[in-house]
Amino acid sequence: MRSRFEPDRQLTARMAVTMFLLGLVYVAFIAALIVLLKSVVLVVVIAGGLLLAQFWYSDRIALYAMHGRLVTAEEQPELHGVIDRLCATADMPKPRVAVSQMDLPNAFATGRNADHAVVCVTTGLLRRLETEELEGVLAHELSHVAHRDVAVITIASFLGVIAGLIVRFTFYSQLFGGRNRDQNTAAALALVMAVSALVYALSFLLIRALSRYRELAADRAAAMLTGKPSVLASALTKVSGDVARIPTQDLRTAQAFNAFFFTPALGPGTTVANLFSTHPSLERRLEALAELSAELGEPGRPGGPLP
Repeated sequence: MRSRFEPDRQLTARMAVTMFLLGLVYVAFIAALIVLLKSVVLVVVIAGGLLLAQFWYSDRIALYAMHGRLVTAEEQPELHGVIDRLCATADMPKPRVAVSQMDLPNAFATGRNADHAVVCVTTGLLRRLETEELEGVLAHELSHVAHRDVAVITIASFLGVIAGLIVRFTFYSQLFGGRNRDQNTAAALALVMAVSALVYALSFLLIRALSRYRELAADRAAAMLTGKPSVLASALTKVSGDVARIPTQDLRTAQAFNAFFFTPALGPGTTVANLFSTHPSLERRLEALAELSAELGEPGRPGGPLP
């Protein structure tokens, strides 16, 4: 699919490298599980089945987890209108539109390709943003679809999900069934847990490195499409500030989807090292948008300069 969103060759290259490295890790992981569990059929069926399920049903899983539902143009005319205009400008297929009944101000895109994409916004975001700011956020999410990085992140995250599940399963298996096993079985399970933990750590780092860059790429593509970097910066500042005031308990339910969000669900006082973050810092994103605003010669907005 070709759209009018500004292409990003660095993003494409990073996605290719990340998928290649994760593919190598995935092959080694499956081979290790086959050797340790001594069942090719079991490992392939389980791993293949879960991969297909995550890839084909990622949109439904995300909407269910975030309490989102698809909405019609009659139910949300303004939201559909903004997306219609952006899709026409970008010359791309219109995704399905969903709304999540959450006060957490955020948005995300999901789906295996442009024809099966969903853009979801929360009621908290709709309530807080002006139309121009909402347009900037939605352009950001649509650029993820146009750049195909939504599908890449969905597939890339699969390996970490599987490895994490195996670590938990092996841990509880050892914890509650250790007395009934011989030393060889216990050693094999310990090796499975160690390999899975290593794979989880590697996939964790690779995905977050890609995720941070793709957010900067989406910011730039959205600002170039709308021609209003300062408006996107305003939305980013407003949303990030309001997220920080959401109760920590409410944020925890959404943190599993941080890699897909417009801004991460992190509460006040949360310290996340750059190496482990799914998003660049707010300061880094605002700095990039300020540079783009100067590059485009964007006139100042009423109410002050770019944040």
